[in-house]
Amino acid sequence: MKKAILKKGKEIAIQRKHPWIFSGAIESMDPCSAGELIEIEDSKGNFCAIGHVSTGSITIRIITFFQEEIDQEFWNRRLNACKGVRDDLNLHPHKTTNTFRLIHGEGDGLPGLIVDVYGSVAVMQAHSDGMFLALPLITQAIQNAYGEDISTIYSKSKASMHDESIKDTYYLGNQAEIVSSENGMLFNVNWEIGQKTGFFIDQRENRHLLRNYSQGKSVLNTFAYTGGFSIAALHGGANKVISVDISKTATDLCTINAALNHLEDKHESITADVMEYLQLQDELYDIVVLDPPAFAKSLKKKHAATMGYKRLNMLGLKRVKPGGLLFTFSCSQVIDETLFLNTVTAAAIESGRNCRILHRLSQGPDHPVNIFHPEGHYLKGLVLRVD
Repeated sequence: MKKAILKKGKEIAIQRKHPWIFSGAIESMDPCSAGELIEIEDSKGNFCAIGHVSTGSITIRIITFFQEEIDQEFWNRRLNACKGVRDDLNLHPHKTTNTFRLIHGEGDGLPGLIVDVYGSVAVMQAHSDGMFLALPLITQAIQNAYGEDISTIYSKSKASMHDESIKDTYYLGNQAEIVSSENGMLFNVNWEIGQKTGFFIDQRENRHLLRNYSQGKSVLNTFAYTGGFSIAALHGGANKVISVDISKTATDLCTINAALNHLEDKHESITADVMEYLQLQDELYDIVVLDPPAFAKSLKKKHAATMGYKRLNMLGLKRVKPGGLLFTFSCSQVIDETLFLNTVTAAAIESGRNCRILHRLSQGPDHPVNIFHPEGHYLKGLVLRVD
């Protein structure tokens, strides 16, 4: 195996189990191509870790801190470990909740790899060359772990790899969509045309919380996508739910999912720009949900994103009835919890609304955060009572 030698003192990050090696930490490195396996040694020649060579500022993504063979057995062990965590969470392909994340990148010790399960289907997404090259072995490991419970395995890596030459493809089966279940709620999921792997699984616990607050309430769900929060509110007994998204494809799916759950009589889908819709609205709601896409995907856009979140929350707060609730989220990794809270606080001040924090929310437990990689905590949320 080719080797990379760290500069003196740079082994401290590895001793702390952080899974990234940046270019500035490397003294020397054997010539190699993106995706190759490489062994990392400290300045004294001691073994440190094995990882995948990457492009960009993160030069190596560590997949093991042990000196071991990276073969089919390695992937089998890793998949079984991930399965064991999900089994402990009572998440299975055949349960009432059969939609879950099986592998969450760094959170599961496998940087650059996402695997989501929708019933009998596993959707893989590679975010690094090394994981992309390992997909055949990962496919076999999924089959070994789940057997006949998984009948379709699909790779949706073209967008995440930012490579037009890569084709999304089936490694097993050819099923293109499924009716998945989350806490008894039904959703039509299509991984070929849907965003990410087809659905936003990370909000499962937060949708359940909204469901518990929704009895007899009017709910405005913005950036609704396929209506996850909308269906949760309807199942919770909401008497009126409005789903707003700029995508006609998304709002059509909201309508389909409401009908799938036999709750379409209390639901309306509206295709509109959310900011413009909130500005033009004068109706007030018992609950408003703000769940936008990431406003910032790099540090360069951090300030603009902060201003965007402030404006959005000001508009959202104005649409909440006195005594109502605001569910507000940010999935921008560069916006940390403190900055998000400060931004929402500034929005509350400028909107003239008094707010109390009832809940601080995060991603679900099947999206674990590696304690040595705090960057993996990306989803922040607040539930505010608005007076």
